[in-house]
Amino acid sequence: MADSIILLCCALFVSAAWLLRTQFLQRGSYRVIRNIPGPPSNSWLKGNFMKFFDRHGQSFQQDVALNYGPVVRLEAFCGNKMLHISDPKALHTIFIKEDTVYEETDASFASDGTHRTMKLLFGDCLLATAGEHHRKQRKMLNPVFSVSHMRHMLPIFYSTIFKVREVVRAEVQSGKNEIDMLEWTGRAALELIGQGGLGYSFDPMVANTETRNAYGDAIKSINPNLLAVEKLRRNLDILIDLGPRRFRRFVVDMFPNPHVQRLKYIVDTMDENCREIFREKKTALAKGDEATLRQVGEGKDIMSILIKANSAASEQDRLPEDELIAQMSLLVLAATDTTSNTLSRILHLLAEHREMQEKLREEILKSGAGNGDISYDVLNKLPLLDAVCRETLRRYPPVTILIRAPRKDSVLPLSEPICGVDGTMIKEIPIPKGTELIIGTFGCNVSKSLWGEDSLEWKPERWLSPLPRAVTEASIPGVYSNLMSFIGGKRACIGFKFSEMEMKVVLSVMLSNFTFELSDKTIEWNIANVWYPTVGKDSDLPQLPLKVGLYKA
Repeated sequence: MADSIILLCCALFVSAAWLLRTQFLQRGSYRVIRNIPGPPSNSWLKGNFMKFFDRHGQSFQQDVALNYGPVVRLEAFCGNKMLHISDPKALHTIFIKEDTVYEETDASFASDGTHRTMKLLFGDCLLATAGEHHRKQRKMLNPVFSVSHMRHMLPIFYSTIFKVREVVRAEVQSGKNEIDMLEWTGRAALELIGQGGLGYSFDPMVANTETRNAYGDAIKSINPNLLAVEKLRRNLDILIDLGPRRFRRFVVDMFPNPHVQRLKYIVDTMDENCREIFREKKTALAKGDEATLRQVGEGKDIMSILIKANSAASEQDRLPEDELIAQMSLLVLAATDTTSNTLSRILHLLAEHREMQEKLREEILKSGAGNGDISYDVLNKLPLLDAVCRETLRRYPPVTILIRAPRKDSVLPLSEPICGVDGTMIKEIPIPKGTELIIGTFGCNVSKSLWGEDSLEWKPERWLSPLPRAVTEASIPGVYSNLMSFIGGKRACIGFKFSEMEMKVVLSVMLSNFTFELSDKTIEWNIANVWYPTVGKDSDLPQLPLKVGLYKA
């Protein structure tokens, strides 16, 4: 009891100190920031910004993105201000021009808190490092996500998806015409990153498996549990500064919250399994045991190549083994929900737009992509398949909660002046150190000034013609197709080519063999670290039931 009281007092003290410091830092720039338009707030204490992170906050996010301009003021706790940024020039400053200033979120109360959360969960992984340390890690990882390496991994992708095809076919033939496609896109995504990323199999890909994989179960449950402690994370992330690792572990052990304890178990399980996989792979590589290496991933998996490259690297470029291990679970986590949920979104959209589904199926069948009789380069350039993927990522980016905070005072220039509340025109915005900025991935992707009045419509055909000049000339810093879905700059998603290839292989195989229609159930898409579907608004179970039939040519 005494330990809990001490912990609570420490948290309250640090929280009060943070509030006073933020109020002081923002005071000098309040004149400009207060003059920026934004949605009304009914509470000085709570503000309105948590509506943006609410599971059912889709309408609020859309309101912020479209109705107040490319820079929007949100009210945070105790009168503090946050800004939602979707202006391309301001985003270019954040991700390219002054990327070292905005490289990580130091603000303790950041709702995203990616940098600190990843460090607490995995250690010094790619999302938990900055500066030269991050550059060194990325230099080592870049080659295994190159187009050249993707070409070698294509057969691994097809062999896994063919297993999914057979299971779904068996379910349909048995008379089951409604299938939870999120289950299968999720299992496929996990197995693909397992085989292609770690050279490890999580899932035998059969309809009913009694054998549970502890590592796979941990990966699948980490995001729901992180979401359950979202409000606590705004306070718990500061513990990374409170003493050595042993003390932080003590604090977590004592924390009276079942989701925190569940997360502790998940992290321990992932770390233990990562280290075991790493040791086995390193031993097999040292012995030249090609037979073992080719059992899963055919020796072409990311970790096998990374271990070899690290051993061959110069001493100054070589990464410690703990950092290689830290990358393993990060890669699996980052590659699972984002890709599987985006795939589910595409299948849901194709079930709604049957004519587009038929056109896409026709293109896939003519190309032979559904049978795997296609090269990476040809698959990647199928025009309608590419358009469907790009348009879905444009209109429905899987991640809309991403925060940056400058390490020092900065100024954000704007593409076009915005009109302040008092009618004055604002050409640039002074940003005090520590001010939280929500990156407007969705706002930039659906900006009507860039994409036109139909920006909210899902229209894959827009990618079959030249993009609007407003888009191509806007200097949007996104690493993928003038979009912010994979962000940009030195911290852009390193695995976007992996994700893109996975989506195209899955769609090619599934559309060649099955038809998809909407079920009678109402599907709701929920905001989280990665958006996910449920049946109705009240369900906590992620799922996407669709009517699935066999395609007969």
